[in-house]
Amino acid sequence: MLDTIRQKVRAGERLTFDDGMALFLEPDLLAVGQLANEVREKKHGDRTYFNRNMRVEVTNVCVASCLFCSFAKLEAHMPGAHTMTLEEAWHELEVRMDDPPTEVHVVNGLHPGLPFSYYEDLLKGFKRIKPDVHLKCFTGVEIHFFAQHYGMSYREVLERLRAAGLDSLPGGGAEIFDEDVRSRISADKATAKEYLEVHRVAHAMGMRTNITMLYGHIETFAHRVDHILRVRELQDETNGLQAFIPLAFHPDGNGMKNLPAPTAVDDLRTLAVSRLMLDNVDHIKAYWVSLTPDVAQIALRFGADDIDGTIVHETIYKAAGTRSPGALGYNELVRLIREAGRIPVERDTLYNVVREHPRAEAPEAAMKVKERNKRLAVVQPARGSKEVSS
Repeated sequence: MLDTIRQKVRAGERLTFDDGMALFLEPDLLAVGQLANEVREKKHGDRTYFNRNMRVEVTNVCVASCLFCSFAKLEAHMPGAHTMTLEEAWHELEVRMDDPPTEVHVVNGLHPGLPFSYYEDLLKGFKRIKPDVHLKCFTGVEIHFFAQHYGMSYREVLERLRAAGLDSLPGGGAEIFDEDVRSRISADKATAKEYLEVHRVAHAMGMRTNITMLYGHIETFAHRVDHILRVRELQDETNGLQAFIPLAFHPDGNGMKNLPAPTAVDDLRTLAVSRLMLDNVDHIKAYWVSLTPDVAQIALRFGADDIDGTIVHETIYKAAGTRSPGALGYNELVRLIREAGRIPVERDTLYNVVREHPRAEAPEAAMKVKERNKRLAVVQPARGSKEVSS
């Protein structure tokens, strides 16, 4: 079956649901990854994209009770609940203006007690601080909630937010589109149809968006393939998607804590299948926060061409027990990409190239010398001091 799929891919033929299932069930993971890498390199060569971004989660108060979520608090007075003042949120950007991000990424809980003007003022304030910053804010689930809660259409919500400074939508909240699975893990928020309609409206307005997929919980491979195909159908219709982002489920501190997290093999296979099935989506992102930086590096040989960015202030996966750090420095991202044998390309949110770094000939050698010198500095006595013998 894999030989037939390989022939279809190389001939530029679109893969089917059955092809997607065969790829998930194929025992030879490396062969699947190699085929995905062919597609990745045909599209992007050795380039791997990243950006200078920061995340701000201004509130974790949320009326939804998703089983997989370790971040949200149902009510404002609950232990651990927080809602930033506008000044606190703006301060997150102000303190980084010595080395400013090009993107601010805002994802929140669905807070029932805030006026809509809070979100408008939030965006306006970020733009006052840095007029050229790209605001990628509010998931499709949040836009749906705003429309319901404040009595507006999706278009009206987006028009008002865009007037306040909104530039694009992140991909969060997609979870799994299958109606049965979605009703079991996130029954009280936007349906798959509603989520996709928000993105459809945004695309019709000329806005770009991403879409995610939460995998590794109670869904099956068939549900994953169905999800990917619905993304492909939307892109056929609107051509407004920039990137697809598979997100690994993390079990700590949530209603599915008894389930194991997906393995690195599952992570890599899901990224590879996504790359092979989504022939009309330019970018597959290996989100290092959910994968860990180590697996994200390997993913750059399994179909992924983007590793996300500096992040800075991520708290959602931190609450779910990720082993990833909360942020990575610019130079660290460059090093990770170079170690994977790829060319680091700093981009803006819309994938315009900001800076392309040269390929490193032997990054490991430089790292070893640096680490050796660091250790020597610790164990060697300072000049002029006397060694004490035992």
